[in-house]
Amino acid sequence: MPSAATAFAGTPVRPAPGCTSLFFEDLKIGQHASLMRTVMDSDLHLFAAVSGDVNPIHISDDFACKTKFGQRIAHGMFTASLISALLGTRLPGPGAVYLSQTLQFLAPVCIGDVVTATVEVVELVESRRRARLFCDCVCDGRPVLEGEAWVAVPSREKCARA
Repeated sequence: MPSAATAFAGTPVRPAPGCTSLFFEDLKIGQHASLMRTVMDSDLHLFAAVSGDVNPIHISDDFACKTKFGQRIAHGMFTASLISALLGTRLPGPGAVYLSQTLQFLAPVCIGDVVTATVEVVELVESRRRARLFCDCVCDGRPVLEGEAWVAVPSREKCARA
């Protein structure tokens, strides 16, 4: 089976422009990164197709209008995936390994909402090259998700020896 790095037509995956790859030694308490994304109708359909979560509250206007939300809402894990995007592309970036994530969903996210996802380094464990990051997502100043993630981060020293 091909690796994720060669899964698409045998072409190695390289970090996209805008990716930042930091070593453990580059991280500091308080360091943070953010991204913004407008939730589109197509995002919900694509996420449903990829995840298999075809709950009609996400994909059916007829169903969703009868719920307490009155409209379709984004999958909670779609919103959480923005955290994953930050960890994998910006802080710490390519080379970091996602170890765990806690999440608390605070409010629904709807089509057209602009979500700002942010991660912030809150703890560094030098002996294991681990970082704990506070994670949150907000829409128009309204918190919609928060939690924390642990990531393993490559060491500059170990990479230099490899």
